[in-house]
Formats: sequence, structure tokens, C-alpha cells
Amino acid sequence: MPPPVERHDSRLMRAMFGEISSRYDFVTRLFSYGMDRRWKRQGVDGSDLPQEARVLDLAAGTGDFSRLVLEQNPRAKVVAVDLTEPMLRLARERGITQAVCGDTAALPFADSTFDCVFVGYGLRNFAVLADALQEIARVTRPGGQIVSLDFYLSPHRWFRRCYLGYLYAQGAFWGLLFHRRARTYTYIPESVRSFTTVRGLSAMLDRAGFHQIRSRSFILGGIGLHWATRQGSSQRSVS
Repeated sequence: MPPPVERHDSRLMRAMFGEISSRYDFVTRLFSYGMDRRWKRQGVDGSDLPQEARVLDLAAGTGDFSRLVLEQNPRAKVVAVDLTEPMLRLARERGITQAVCGDTAALPFADSTFDCVFVGYGLRNFAVLADALQEIARVTRPGGQIVSLDFYLSPHRWFRRCYLGYLYAQGAFWGLLFHRRARTYTYIPESVRSFTTVRGLSAMLDRAGFHQIRSRSFILGGIGLHWATRQGSSQRSVS
């Protein structure tokens, strides 16, 4: 049996997500109790995007956030970025025309390019989270936002152990069923185990230069949704 994927190794992460791309949406819905789309929609609804917003969907996967933004705001200019080309291929098939393969460590965009950066289940997989938040801040205009949905360590220790155990059991079952490898989907609890709490990410966003930080917790803090505004003037030029 192969060792678990090291979430800090972009080459291994790219290979793993490429392998699971066709099952990614199903597994995401499963691990979120079918609530994934509702939570993402709440993230978009709370972002208050300008009419012709420039939006980055980072760690986009198959482009869920991108599609929800365009449903609400058809004039938005959305770019989906992911480490894995098979994921982006699915995003393009589902109508996302601007889909770019890229690494959060060095995003191929100028400073202050975007009005909002959405990140769905991506922050906990970045090699150095503080550096990733700084890079996100760099490409976000002053007054622009980051919106993140992710798994977190519950602040309730008794629930944390139960929740991680549940995620391991689910991951092992579906990994065996779909890929004949139990560890295929146990990357989720493995990454959560070394991540932070909802409150912990709020503190990191503050240190990265964001303010007006709001969060909402689900499943006793096992899932969290954040909105945060990059400090500085909210004025932007319209092209």
C-alpha cells in the first residue's frame, strides 16, 4: 500500500487530484453531508461582488465557485486556477472558459488584479499557509475580499476525535470502492489533523493584512466559511 500523500509536495498532490478528478464532486458532496453547494452559495451571497467583478477561483477543482458566481453575476470575469489539469478540463467542459493551471506559491497575476478570491477546500493543502495568504492578498485589490470554505479542526476535543474518525472511515471505504486503495481519500482527515481551527484561520487572515473578518461554522466547527477584506482603499478602476 502506498504511503499517504504529503500535502506539501505539489507533484504528488497534482498526481493524486488528477487520479480522483472524475469522483471529486461526488466525494465532496458526500463528506459535506450534501451541504457543499449550499455553503458555497452562502459564500458567494455574502461576498457583495461588484457587477463586473474580477474573480479568482483558487484551487478551483471542477469550478463550483466559478459557476455559482456566474449564476449570480453573469457579467463577472472569472478565472479558475488549479494545480491539476484534469480538474480544469472538467471545469472547462462545464462552461468555465478561463481555466489556468497554476501554483498558489507564485500566481501568474499582477498585484491587485481581483475583486474577490474564492478558495474551496484549498487552504489546508497549501505548503506554507501564511505565504499562500500573502500571495492571495497580493493579487487582491485593496478593499477586495477573500472567501474560503474548508474543513477545520473542531474546537471541541471530544467531537474532533469522532469527526476525524468518521472522515477516515468514509475515506477508506470510498477509496477501496473506487480506487482499490483505502488511502486515496484519507488525505482529507490527514490534512485536517495538521490544520487549524476556524478561529485560528481568522487570526492568520488578520496577520496577512485582511480585516472585517467574518466566519460561520458548521458541524461543530468541522467546516468553516470565512469572508475577509484586504486592508486599503476600496476604490477600483473600471476597464
